Amino acid sequence: MPVTLFTGQWADLPFEEVARHAAEWGYDGLEIAASGDHLDLKRADEDPAYLRSRLDVLDRHGLRVFAISNHLTGQAVCDDPIDFRHEAIVRPYTWGDGDPEGVRRRAAEDMKRSARVARKLGADTVVGFTGSSIWQYVAMFPPVPAKVIEAGYEDFAARWNPILDVFAAEGVRFAHEVHPSEIAYDYWTSVRAVEALGGRPEFGFNWDPSHMMWQGVDPVGFIWDFKDRIHHVDCKDTRLRPGNGRAGVLGSHLPWGDPRRGWDFVSTGRGDVPWEDGFRALAAIGYDGPVSVEWEDAGMDRLRGAAEAAAYVRGLLWPLPSASFDSAFSHQE
Repeated sequence: MPVTLFTGQWADLPFEEVARHAAEWGYDGLEIAASGDHLDLKRADEDPAYLRSRLDVLDRHGLRVFAISNHLTGQAVCDDPIDFRHEAIVRPYTWGDGDPEGVRRRAAEDMKRSARVARKLGADTVVGFTGSSIWQYVAMFPPVPAKVIEAGYEDFAARWNPILDVFAAEGVRFAHEVHPSEIAYDYWTSVRAVEALGGRPEFGFNWDPSHMMWQGVDPVGFIWDFKDRIHHVDCKDTRLRPGNGRAGVLGSHLPWGDPRRGWDFVSTGRGDVPWEDGFRALAAIGYDGPVSVEWEDAGMDRLRGAAEAAAYVRGLLWPLPSASFDSAFSHQE
């Protein structure tokens, strides 16, 4: 499994600088985010010279691209409402005049574009979000009729099937990150999302255990349950602090790093994610794709954290045995 660095949290730095750091820290490649100057999908789809410039940066630093990320644009495909939050995260060509349905349609086109660009870069996976028209009803109060939830999954399928048609044509997979605010945010909603799409193989999951941990979802069991749909892995850690007796799982509207929170994202290896169990499960299902460090920690400098995380993850990726350990007990020749 190649060890890569997700560039989303580094979009304030030039792509060349991020690549240089990643190479120095021992990463094999990058999960390139369509953010900042790292990857402009419209330019990459239309301008071969620009596309080549992205690959040239990787070549100069001995890195490869195994997946690209279009999380932020994917969020706008299904979300309702579309508002100031989306204007802050999508490209101007996606936001346009800000008309909500127009933003959704342009976001869908950019997701299609991401499949084409991934193929041109030699990557076979796009990681991202889907958005959700029904996340706003997660508390189910005031009471929400079942038909409203069903309509949300129908909306998801109607918007994402045409996108996934392009993915299928390009031979690229979409790895949805199971995450609150998305159509699939835990085990049961993931099952329902797959069913809504008729089980089509292009749609799978980005195994990021950090968001499962604070919800109480078993991240290792998720690997086995969706063993045919683990298309990508992001390594982000979560530290749980349930013993303070005051904070719940919803974060209490407290900022990252605030010690009053009931949980927080921390550098990979410094939280409560059972990484060894997870990597053993990934090996058991035959996953051999990238494991990408998505570095987030409000209490640590990222230059230290990303270097440390690379070494930590690589230390858990040992070679598999060539034979069963108990075969040594046999006397048969």
